[in-house]
Amino acid sequence: MSHSHIDVRYVANLARLELSDAEVAEFQPQLEAILGYVETLSKLDVSGIDATAHSTDVFGRMRDDIPHTSLTPEAVLQNAPDQAQGQIRVPKVVTDA
Repeated sequence: MSHSHIDVRYVANLARLELSDAEVAEFQPQLEAILGYVETLSKLDVSGIDATAHSTDVFGRMRDDIPHTSLTPEAVLQNAPDQAQGQIRVPKVVTDA
């Protein structure tokens, strides 16, 4: 591999993780394998591929009767099923611990 050696302990320290010697020995080859895969991907010719933000088309996110240009906070609140004090209210989904 042409990438330089990356110390797992250094990366773990950046992430504020404490690793045992056994974990370092386990993770070092995994990290090197990941970097090797990234190196392989960087060799791919992607010159004819358009850049995208999503791997699939994003559609059906907006109602057809509301123009996308009219998405003001007021328009969003107008279509909210429940609102209070200028905010959208949603049902509670977490129980008290």
